[in-house]
Amino acid sequence: MARLFGVLCLLFVIKSAFSLPRPNTRVTEDEMIEILEQYETSASQKCRDYNLAAWNYNTDVENASKVEELTAQTLEFAKFEKEQWQLHFSNVSWENFQNETVKRQLRTLSVLGVSALDDAELSELNGRETAMTTIYSSAKICPYNKQECDLATEGLSLDPGMEAVISTSQDYDELTYVWKAWRDVSGAKMREDYKTYVELSNLAAQKNGFSDNGEMWRNEFETEAFVEDMQELWKQVEPLYLELHTYVRRRLRTLYEDKLGDDDLIPAHILGNMWAQSWENIYDIVKPYPNATGVDVTKNLNDQGYNPLRMFQASDEFYKSLGLPENSMSYDESVAMIEKPEDGRVVVCHASAWDFCDRHDFRIKMCTKVNMEDFVTIHHEMGHIQYYIQYKDQPYALRAGANPGFHEAVGDTIALSVSTPQHLQKVGLLQDYADTKEDNINALMQIALQKVAFLPFGLLIDMWRWDVFSGKVNESQWNTHWWELRETIQRVKPPVSRSEADFDPGAKYHVPASSQYISYFVAHILQFQFHKSLCIVAEQYVPNNPDRPLHKCDIYQSQKAGQLLRDGLSIGSSRHWTEALQILTGESKMNGSALLEYFQPLYEFLKAENSIEENSSEYTSDDQTVPIVVGAVLLGVVVIVIIGYLVFRRRAAKRNASA
Repeated sequence: MARLFGVLCLLFVIKSAFSLPRPNTRVTEDEMIEILEQYETSASQKCRDYNLAAWNYNTDVENASKVEELTAQTLEFAKFEKEQWQLHFSNVSWENFQNETVKRQLRTLSVLGVSALDDAELSELNGRETAMTTIYSSAKICPYNKQECDLATEGLSLDPGMEAVISTSQDYDELTYVWKAWRDVSGAKMREDYKTYVELSNLAAQKNGFSDNGEMWRNEFETEAFVEDMQELWKQVEPLYLELHTYVRRRLRTLYEDKLGDDDLIPAHILGNMWAQSWENIYDIVKPYPNATGVDVTKNLNDQGYNPLRMFQASDEFYKSLGLPENSMSYDESVAMIEKPEDGRVVVCHASAWDFCDRHDFRIKMCTKVNMEDFVTIHHEMGHIQYYIQYKDQPYALRAGANPGFHEAVGDTIALSVSTPQHLQKVGLLQDYADTKEDNINALMQIALQKVAFLPFGLLIDMWRWDVFSGKVNESQWNTHWWELRETIQRVKPPVSRSEADFDPGAKYHVPASSQYISYFVAHILQFQFHKSLCIVAEQYVPNNPDRPLHKCDIYQSQKAGQLLRDGLSIGSSRHWTEALQILTGESKMNGSALLEYFQPLYEFLKAENSIEENSSEYTSDDQTVPIVVGAVLLGVVVIVIIGYLVFRRRAAKRNASA
């Protein structure tokens, strides 16, 4: 999942670069076209300068000069935006123009964002965000088996140290220690910074005409009933999630027994992920058919000598097989970062794709490990790069995804093909896959632990932030509200007690990094809509044909699928996202039905298994009423038989005596 720095840069014309008449509400369409055309060069250069500074900071976060460079470029960037907004766009109503491209640009440029703050306010906001991301990226803890240590030489960083423990250990106490320790050194240390961040973000939103920052963020989706739409989508897919949750919880209980408690919640630290957002690392624990063949190709990747570069090359080859442009510039090791540096630098390892605003410099930043998870992640990040390439010829303000969720969905759509046993066999990474019903259920479970498990988490992060920004939840209840949402929507709970001295939302990268998260939830819906449509075009899926189900589709080498992607992606945000969705899928509304169809075989399996477990548990639960009654009846019958037998013997003896 990527933080799309290029998408954040919606810029304005720089005054010093050219001389233009001061516009007003009577500016003509031709004059505005001239303004926007001249805007292109200056805006692109300013964006590039900013993103280079951001890149340099993210790849060396403890370097004071990089922090100073980023701060200076942020302020310069904001000055540029504000000047151009005041000069050209603040008094212009975009609805009054006829040219659709002009209208789309002006709609974007009419929102100034955080640059609406004055220099002191913006400097303070930038300082707080930098402080939080530095805390996040540089935090270390002592290992569980040596809790008093020299952090500099023995401490565990988040990636790979703590994440390696969370993803592999089955020691409940070790998992508890690492889970809590990470939150102590990350989120808990940034609560005051976040309080100021919320205040200044809301101030910026209000200066842009919005009630709060949450409303300003949601404006990017151009949907009046956006919150209600998200809740409706969740209701549509929630039954599938609940069946998965029930099944996983029962399997985990066999391992951890009474440590799970008496409620129906899962402790958040035993799901194989630091945030319980994705559960694929516990696949071996919950695997439906242990003896069926699996699709984890981590061992094969290593056995075949794959390294990070070769993994990127394999991903690039997938996109080229669709007839799409190559992405090699994105993993060029002379400029990109595809492995964690060994020179001691502290870097932001969170995988991300970057657009440097000049139509040819696109890069990926990732601390790649040779395993299947990162193999799939690479294809995701390269999806961002391909989107950048496809819309690079749009006007600067329209070089963005149709909506923020589209950007995340593109790479995930490709990953659905990449993760199939069928594709892994084609590229030589999977052998001896039997393709039985049991194999298919296992394969679907592995994907569901990533995709379905993520859905409530993808929804609730911004639900929490919307409530924080709006003031619906007071600062004194931030952490309490966080866990209320996680318990009621995701149905997970903290392994240890939490209080308002903690700030657990801050332990998730996107919160201190101020990156909107609902886009990931949207992407998890859209990617299955995209996948279904591309699979039909590629003739790899036939509706209602059990021989060609959706979950087995692989669009690899389909030029027709590639052309459909090109058609939908190349328009960027030059048209409303519903039109882009219409091009890609033939539908104009987000819908979870494709996701449900994809997982239908697994859904039926889960319902059946959970029903069996529920029925059997009736006789093994704490309520032993039925067994006790049955036992009493049987005992009574035995007693009656014995008494009857004794009475019979006694009467027989009397008869014998009388004779």
